[in-house]
Amino acid sequence: MTKFSNTINTISYTPGEAFIVKEHPTTSKEIKKMKLLLSVIVATVMAMMSPAFAGEAKDKVKVGFVYVGPTGDHGWTYRHDIGRQQVEEAYGDRVETIYIESVKYGPDATRVFRQMALQGVDIIFATSFGYMDSMREVAEEFPDIKFEHATGYKSNNTNFANYGLRLYQARHVQGIIAGMMTKTNKICYVAAYPIPEVIREINTFYLGAKKMNPKVDIDVVWVMTWYDPGREADAAKALFSQGCDVIAQHTDSPAPMQIAQQQGHVGFGQASDQIRFAPKAQLTATIDNWGPYYIRKVGQVLEGTWKPECDPVDGCYFGHMNDGSVGMAPFTNMPDNVKAKAQEIKDAITAGEYFAFTGPLKDQNGKLMLKDGEIADRAHLDSMMYYVEGIDAVLPN
Repeated sequence: MTKFSNTINTISYTPGEAFIVKEHPTTSKEIKKMKLLLSVIVATVMAMMSPAFAGEAKDKVKVGFVYVGPTGDHGWTYRHDIGRQQVEEAYGDRVETIYIESVKYGPDATRVFRQMALQGVDIIFATSFGYMDSMREVAEEFPDIKFEHATGYKSNNTNFANYGLRLYQARHVQGIIAGMMTKTNKICYVAAYPIPEVIREINTFYLGAKKMNPKVDIDVVWVMTWYDPGREADAAKALFSQGCDVIAQHTDSPAPMQIAQQQGHVGFGQASDQIRFAPKAQLTATIDNWGPYYIRKVGQVLEGTWKPECDPVDGCYFGHMNDGSVGMAPFTNMPDNVKAKAQEIKDAITAGEYFAFTGPLKDQNGKLMLKDGEIADRAHLDSMMYYVEGIDAVLPN
């Protein structure tokens, strides 16, 4: 309870700061007036802090997407653009979307984010890990615009969030299949950049293969690009020449799958179902389903309820097989027993009964990374910069 003395209270308030009260002598009648004024001010401030004031509902929103590759890459960017189209289908005339493709990391990305903000975009989705710091910088400059960054780990409590998918779940199922399908005991991987997202998928792919085939070995080629069909094809040829007969990739073109088909090998599509490019070679593919998240977040901007939704421990949104955001293409070009085992593991992951990164788990130098029975948490997954035990490849500096 506030005790009023024989003073008039001059009250000022700045959001995020304390009330400032200055006292001046006055009469009891003026004190009553100030009591009423104070109650109105407090009620207004409390209302502003409530969810109803989290944002202003809009009749129409403008949504920006920034892509690291071309929309026709048939992989990562292609699937993000499918999500953008699903936003348009969901909201019709209430939404306008724009996108810019093949945006480089660094100054180019910063410029694009800033230009979108100045063009009146209400929410911007940046769809690649390397955009993280650029988006964070621009988010600070435009506090009234919502910024969302894919696969990163930085956020704030106001207008900057990140989001991702547990794509390593599907990659582990691919590893199960690879371990059962290889005849040479050598599987291989075309990798883009040495960041945690890519490294954890190499690890989980290998762990799945090793589970089914203790003799399996893996070779990795780093191409240092997300999308370059020529370079990806060359990497696949080099890996097959070294005895690999099952290939996976964390790059976006169907080139590695096409080389696999040409040479009579098998492998896995990336980010989308690429079987039309390699109908005799594709075993399955990871399918990135970003649409539901984009629809939900744009809907929140329309309703005025958008917020970062980031937990201090679990981080921001991390889509799962069990919500349909991590999908897989049909199991093809494999025996029934392989298909059955792959489905068994997929079902167990979906049900939350199976976790690929469960200890004891050591790195390739023998250091214990997860204790017996320990399951890797979000922080561990987001900082995974080591190969697991058994992988004899070398991580680039």
